[in-house]
Amino acid sequence: MAEQHAAPALPLAPGIRVLVCGVGVAGTSAARALLELGAVVTLTATRRSAGVDELERLGAHWADPLETVPDDIDFVVASPGVPPHDPLLREADARPLPVFGEAELAWYLRPEQPAPWLALTGTNGKTTTVHMLESILQAAGLRALAVGNVGTPLIDAVRELPPYDVLAVELSSQQLQFAPSVAPAAGALLNIAPDHLNWHGSMAAYERAKRHVLDADVAIVNADDPRVVELAPDGAIGFTLGAPDDGQLGVVGGALVSRAFGDHDAVLARVDDVRPAGAHNVANALAAAALARAHGVAPAAIAAGLAAFTPDPHRNAFVATVDGIDWVDDSKATNPHAAHASLSAYPRIVWVAGGQLKGVDVADLVREATPRLAGAVLLGADRALVAAALARHAPDVPVIMVDSTDDGAMTEVVHAAAGLARPGDTVLLAPAAASYDMFSGFGARGDAFAAAVHALADR
Repeated sequence: MAEQHAAPALPLAPGIRVLVCGVGVAGTSAARALLELGAVVTLTATRRSAGVDELERLGAHWADPLETVPDDIDFVVASPGVPPHDPLLREADARPLPVFGEAELAWYLRPEQPAPWLALTGTNGKTTTVHMLESILQAAGLRALAVGNVGTPLIDAVRELPPYDVLAVELSSQQLQFAPSVAPAAGALLNIAPDHLNWHGSMAAYERAKRHVLDADVAIVNADDPRVVELAPDGAIGFTLGAPDDGQLGVVGGALVSRAFGDHDAVLARVDDVRPAGAHNVANALAAAALARAHGVAPAAIAAGLAAFTPDPHRNAFVATVDGIDWVDDSKATNPHAAHASLSAYPRIVWVAGGQLKGVDVADLVREATPRLAGAVLLGADRALVAAALARHAPDVPVIMVDSTDDGAMTEVVHAAAGLARPGDTVLLAPAAASYDMFSGFGARGDAFAAAVHALADR
């Protein structure tokens, strides 16, 4: 199947027949918008979700899980959860039928004078960065909203009246896969590391999807990430944790500064004002600042926006200190690249890890983290793979395997970690894996961890 479809050319006229594949949040938003525009909408998914009843009342047809695309379909809308190798998308590509992703359809549905998109993607840090950007834009007095792979669906945001002044758009690689026409006013690539390889099929395909965000009027890249630098177009604005070159943003004397956009060492914020703490979040703040400067936001508003920003839960969040041991919840670290950032932030760690690795190897992560590890407690479907990496690269690190998968598993994990830790250590939940084998999401996993820690403190 082609890695990126050609831009669809079909007019979205009343009566056009559309197959919506996947009826989650994005699919429901797409189907509702299409119905309002007079399209004939057929819904299909691996299971019937709660939103189907409402869409049927609005005129959609539920077709149960389909194995082939109906003959009368004019184009297909693919929800972000539907991979390129799905049989329906392969058939659409072969016929050929246009395939719209969520972002592509939102781009197509924009009004005549649309709000500019300030878009970003990366393996990690997307949600933190897009909310930093939202806070900055709002501090500048703009009617702005974080949308896309977070919060309000893109399709709903572009159709809202009155329109927004500007949109802070988080785009996942799945959204970018089927978004050939999207060309943001500014686009930033935060970082690249192996992730979602089971969805994309290869690292090369994953990188190609991510790189599409740089097809923008202003391209912004992480100058400290070699993979990102290789993908950067000529003239891209870089950001770095070191002193910036001309045309870059970076860190000088404990401050975020800009030497791009015509700036001459413009101070954007203090490093100490960046939350959550950590080098990776300073990089996220630089990316958000660069996107804002590309839109003309003044340095003072960037400083105010970052100072006002409140981090989302489960992102390197301090839980409690119990008997001299700090407990930290970074359940959002759902891949090795994200876990590496957390593991680098503390000197001596009891590591809580495991879950669904999504086809990604953890050997490099374990090798780099070994000097900091005082112990490890492993849970979840792929815990044995993490244990094997620890046995190879950190044979002296004590490891406890928790085989339970019921509601009490995290209590067992916390008690095991408490037995390995000593005063001054940090027990860090940074799983390097997805959570759906045991929990409804990374948030539920983090909540279970925090609850078990607080119960430990109470005792």
